[in-house]
Amino acid sequence: MSAPIRVLVCDDQMLIRTGLVTIIDAQPDMEVAGECGDGRTGVELAREVKPDVVVMDIRMPVLDGLEATRLLAGAGVPHPVKVLVVTTFNLDEYVYEALRAGASGFLLKDAPPDRLLHGIRTVATGAALLDPDVTRQLVGRYAARIRPAENTARDIPLTPRELEVLRLIADGLSNSEIAAALVISQETVKTFVSRILTKLQLRDRVQAVVYAYRHGLAT
Repeated sequence: MSAPIRVLVCDDQMLIRTGLVTIIDAQPDMEVAGECGDGRTGVELAREVKPDVVVMDIRMPVLDGLEATRLLAGAGVPHPVKVLVVTTFNLDEYVYEALRAGASGFLLKDAPPDRLLHGIRTVATGAALLDPDVTRQLVGRYAARIRPAENTARDIPLTPRELEVLRLIADGLSNSEIAAALVISQETVKTFVSRILTKLQLRDRVQAVVYAYRHGLAT
């Protein structure tokens, strides 16, 4: 059997934190590596216990979840930690800033337990968790803020086919939808996605979406 997914839970509301811990600990493929009620302690604990995934609230004392995420998963962090932001606030600004900070996924606290568990498992594999509709709405709304003045597509080190796949990722399409659109297999799509992330030195699909908008590949 593979080792369980080690999860660190960071939430300042004890009742919610206890509920998350209980749900996670009840899973045969997960274990709680620690819990805390503020972002600063979360950063310190994460560096100490080295969890596979940090479930992070946004509004917390001492250090909020966004800054804690930047310290754990942001650009330039030597050994980034996978962060799944779980919050009661569904404002687009929070989603946008969480993803910019380096979060691998975003869920609302009113999501059912199975969606939370699916999110943890998804993020633990290195994949991003963001519903395609949310991706389109979110990045589309903030496109003007993250897209440069000039189209820089000519400077991107991707083949025409890889650029095509990247554009479809930016449109929020899943692997199966991309496969159907290009009439190729899902395995081929996975290969293209892997090549794109490697060539562009990106962590996951969410970063690929932001990259596409920054380089004028999506509208």
